[in-house]
Amino acid sequence: MQQISPLQKNDTVPNFSTTDSEGNPFTKEFLLGQKYLLYFYPRDNTPGCTAQACGFRDHYCFFQNKGIKIFGISGGSKKSHENFRGKFQLPFPLLLDEQNKIAQLFGVWGEKKFMGRTFEGIHRISYLIDKIGKIEKTYTKVKAKTHPDELAEELRDMNE
Repeated sequence: MQQISPLQKNDTVPNFSTTDSEGNPFTKEFLLGQKYLLYFYPRDNTPGCTAQACGFRDHYCFFQNKGIKIFGISGGSKKSHENFRGKFQLPFPLLLDEQNKIAQLFGVWGEKKFMGRTFEGIHRISYLIDKIGKIEKTYTKVKAKTHPDELAEELRDMNE
C-alpha cells in the first residue's frame, strides 16, 4: 500500500489536464494567473464530503471577494459530480479524476483505514495555490465539517 506524500509549501503544481462535470477543460496552465483552492475529497454524496462542499458553498462569496477560486476534485464520474453539484447547489466546479492520476500527482492518494478495513483512496487534503502555480499552503489535517470555516477565518486578514 502506498503512503501519501502531499505536495508542500513552495512546490510547483504538477502538470495536469482534466475537465469539470460540465466538460470544461482545466489544466495547470489554464489556472495560472489565478489564486485558487484545490480541495481533494474522497467521494460525492457522503456525509463528510457533503458537509465540506456545503461549507465551501456557504463561504463562496467570501472566497470570491478574496480573489480565490474554489475547485473540488475526486474520483467520481461526470454524472456523480453533476448530481452532487445540483443537489447541493454548489457554485464551484468539481473536477474529474476518475483514474486518480491527479490525486497521485499531488500526493494525496494512498493507504486509508476505515471501520477496520485498509484500502487505497483519496485523502482529504487541500491546497492553496498562488497565481504563479506554487503551493502557498497545504492543509493535511482537514476535518470535513470545519475546514471551510477555519480556512475562511485564517484568510480573513489576508491582504490581496
